[in-house]
Amino acid sequence: MNQNRPAVAKGPAVLQIVPTLNSGGAERSTIEIAAALAREGFTPLVASEGGRMVGELEAAGGEWISMPANAKSPLALLANARRIVELIRTRNIALVHARSRAPAWSALWATRRTGTPFVTTWHGAHSAESAPKRYYNSVMLRGDAVIANSQWTADHIRSTYSYQPKKLITVPRGVDLTAFDPAGTAPSRVDALRRDWHVRDGEIVILFPGRLSRRKGQLVLIDALAQLVRDFPYLRAVLAGDAQRRDDYAAEIGRAVERNGLATHVTIAGHVQDMPAAYLAADIVVSATIEPEAFGRVAAEAAALERPVIATDHGGAREIILPGQSGFLVHPGDAGALTEALRELLVMGPVGRVQMGARGRARIRDRFTLDRMTADTIALYRELLG
Repeated sequence: MNQNRPAVAKGPAVLQIVPTLNSGGAERSTIEIAAALAREGFTPLVASEGGRMVGELEAAGGEWISMPANAKSPLALLANARRIVELIRTRNIALVHARSRAPAWSALWATRRTGTPFVTTWHGAHSAESAPKRYYNSVMLRGDAVIANSQWTADHIRSTYSYQPKKLITVPRGVDLTAFDPAGTAPSRVDALRRDWHVRDGEIVILFPGRLSRRKGQLVLIDALAQLVRDFPYLRAVLAGDAQRRDDYAAEIGRAVERNGLATHVTIAGHVQDMPAAYLAADIVVSATIEPEAFGRVAAEAAALERPVIATDHGGAREIILPGQSGFLVHPGDAGALTEALRELLVMGPVGRVQMGARGRARIRDRFTLDRMTADTIALYRELLG
């Protein structure tokens, strides 16, 4: 792979910077915007440490530039800033878009030096409990425009930071309704995953997507499942996500499964590449994050595939789920509340769950499409480029 080979320029280049290209909402948005830029005649460049999604980026028309964008030491940030200055000058870069705090500091210094428009996207609910932390986070507010990925994120910025950006707009994350289409996903893909997960005939599958992290709340689901299997012995919970070096937490999940006698009810599946098939292989999708998430990609993707969703009642999930209509919202960290929401979905039966899922897809189609996200983002680029 020729990482740093200049491509034949099609038009002004837009450089997006993201720490890695492994998985996550920021990485997915990076690739989606790169694809839209290519269609619009721009040259899409992405600087990052790389990862499993590099091939996907290149297939979408983007070019990967290797950069230690996950480094946080002052010397590394300065080195990255010099590298970005060089890229701006040699690659016809008209605009820089940073999606994480450490590379945003490098990008801020480089764009100020070169007079290049600078955009950030606020993807997460960053901890802001101290003044030094708020200052570190504030780099995401210091460019020419800030994109908040939900209304909750925009409200969080306004209420938390004394430093206010020049321009703050809300562009919700979008779901690709072609890729996340029940009718467009081959049944063979769904069947293959159910076999991999050891799903038995008649079992109801509860899918919990997300990296193995305490803040994601896998242990809350294990506690809820322990209360449910006495009345619903035909349940199968699937934890789909990488440990990402959190081996101690992964081991803790394994011990909780064994302690509650759930070994025949829980599959720890690791990373799942084919997420549309994964959602369709499930009957119910759960996102039990302990801390608020800025958008709630799991809830949106699952709803797009007509699956009823249970999410925690904070963050961007409140904007996606219509409680009692397309899913349920439960108090964070409350295994009892999650148990009751799951019980209600189980009792309503397959017809009720299908109806709830259909209402969820309709909401995504109305408010959270990929086409809308990419159009609004590129419109902002064009505005800043004059």
